Amino acid sequence: MKLGVLREEKIPHDKRVAFTPDQCLLIQKTFPNVEVVVQPSDWRSYSNEEYMSKGIEMAEDVGDCDILMGIKEVPKDKLISCKKYLFFSHTIKKQPHNKQLLQTVLEKNIQLIDYECLTDADFNRVIGFGHYAGIVGTYNGILGYGKKYKLFEIKPAHLCYDKKELNEELKKVNLTNIKIIVTGNGRVANGAVELLGIMGIRRITPYEFTHYSFREPTYVQLHSNNYNETIDGSAWSSDNFYKHPEKFRSTFGKYTKYCDLLIHCSFWDPRAPILFSKKDMHSLDFRISVIADVTCDLNGSIPSTTKTTTIEDKFYGYNPATEAIEDPFSNNTIAVMSIDNLPCELPRNASEDYGKELIEKVLPALLISDDDGLIERGSITKNGKLMSRFQYLSDYAGSKG
Repeated sequence: MKLGVLREEKIPHDKRVAFTPDQCLLIQKTFPNVEVVVQPSDWRSYSNEEYMSKGIEMAEDVGDCDILMGIKEVPKDKLISCKKYLFFSHTIKKQPHNKQLLQTVLEKNIQLIDYECLTDADFNRVIGFGHYAGIVGTYNGILGYGKKYKLFEIKPAHLCYDKKELNEELKKVNLTNIKIIVTGNGRVANGAVELLGIMGIRRITPYEFTHYSFREPTYVQLHSNNYNETIDGSAWSSDNFYKHPEKFRSTFGKYTKYCDLLIHCSFWDPRAPILFSKKDMHSLDFRISVIADVTCDLNGSIPSTTKTTTIEDKFYGYNPATEAIEDPFSNNTIAVMSIDNLPCELPRNASEDYGKELIEKVLPALLISDDDGLIERGSITKNGKLMSRFQYLSDYAGSKG
């Protein structure tokens, strides 16, 4: 069996890769019947020479591979018929820009296994880049706060060679006694908390956040129950919140008068209440001056997130009085970071961790036996048809209009 590691062809080019050179060797050792072939790339964070130095085969033509693995969407004209592909397709929410991609996948009889759809039997995702999104998003939030108040200068994450250099940059940070909020309790939030821990920032409780002052920077991690309540006044139930978020209202306003930097990492259901409104942001009590919106839901839970920013141009300024986009670091604006591909800023580390998860959690099912149904659940298409779990995409995939 041949496993092909694809070059990222979508523009702008992603520097991540499914497997590092050492991991390619590990795969061939762990699965003796598998040969790994890597497409050469001039922009990948791991160079062609690093793969060749490990004896990994490099090949431009991967047409003889049985399984092809990338990261971002594979351009339609690069898809090879009757193959098994794994990548993030960004089609399961009927994203308009990828409609023809899914149509081409069906036409070419491709089994498309989407990383985002690889779940356990309870439909919890088993792999993801979220941890690094949290790390980089938090770093950017700290960077933005330093810029806004001219407190310090640190190197942008994407200019750091790896996480080790990024952590060294954090030693230059000199924060005042600001208060930081991290929302969420998943992979993304865990990455944020990890970075704040590396910085030695003190963690406090929600009660301490709103009732006490400190002489040092502090942060609180808020879960959904900390800033939502039932509309009818009934007791909190996490199960009820996740099933019927429309029956709840936000109480986040009790924190905004104390928060300086918001790092938003919590998944948001469009049926759920937003954290605060644009009207709330008009208030003189609204203290937040930097928002690192790691979730990057446009016009979603954070009303000032109206557009995405880029790795090279990380921030824009939201003027709450005029609701206009202005300079990010002026006195009248809130600096907003809304990058939708944060792990790309630390591509070597993100690739290494992701490849490790793939080897441990996905490859045994993919290469040996799918006893638990992991690959079947994660397959959007197979044999030229949508899988039953994704039949709701029929109208999206059925027409080329």
